[in-house]
Amino acid sequence: MSAGERCAIGVMAKAPAAGRTKTRLTPPLTPEQAVALSTAFLRDITENIRLAADDTPIDGFVAYAPAGAEPLFDGCLAPGTRLLLADGTPPMPAAVQGFGRCLLHALSGLFGEGYAAACVVNSDGPTLPTALLARAADALLQPGERVVLGPAEDGGYYLLGVTEPHAHLFADIAWSTDGVATATRERAREIGLPVMELATWYDVDNAASLQRLINALEAPGDDSLRPYPAHATAACLERLGLRALAAAQ
Repeated sequence: MSAGERCAIGVMAKAPAAGRTKTRLTPPLTPEQAVALSTAFLRDITENIRLAADDTPIDGFVAYAPAGAEPLFDGCLAPGTRLLLADGTPPMPAAVQGFGRCLLHALSGLFGEGYAAACVVNSDGPTLPTALLARAADALLQPGERVVLGPAEDGGYYLLGVTEPHAHLFADIAWSTDGVATATRERAREIGLPVMELATWYDVDNAASLQRLINALEAPGDDSLRPYPAHATAACLERLGLRALAAAQ
């Protein structure tokens, strides 16, 4: 099956390096522990995409920054995952600023590879249910234009899927606020694109959500929305002594 019949999913990721990744988790983690956890998250989300691809025409990528950091991903990703630079440096409309430039860069690059549809997902959800990735790709590969939005509990989104790289979806967005998903819905409405919404999920980007992740790895989900088991993350937490710490609380 050619790329023109498939959906690309790109994980937005900074190359794992101390002081640059998972900084909102330091503290409680040390910079070195944060790098280890970031690496585990990347392994799990790319393995999760590969699992979704068993039944859905999906190809997995990591949309990374900064340029030149490719060696830092060696051994961190599921087999078959490709790297795509997404540092936001190409010329873009003036209204697209901040992280929106990286998102638009990633989507433009994925469509430049010839894909029929593309999603960007964050790297903060190692237990994101596989079913949500498959549902996004399936919806985007149906006839007609649409946006697929995976809203996060903090008001952002963990997934944005499109059938064209519309710059307006990233225009005048106040990134890292609780209004990102709402503003994105409004941008889609302004250009006449229907929005299909997935179930809400959560990001692991602070101490409270890290504790939630540790607890969740011990509890199964329901049959319709079972969390991905995140084996690499679970092993990393065990190695760092964080699971034992949570059990003692």
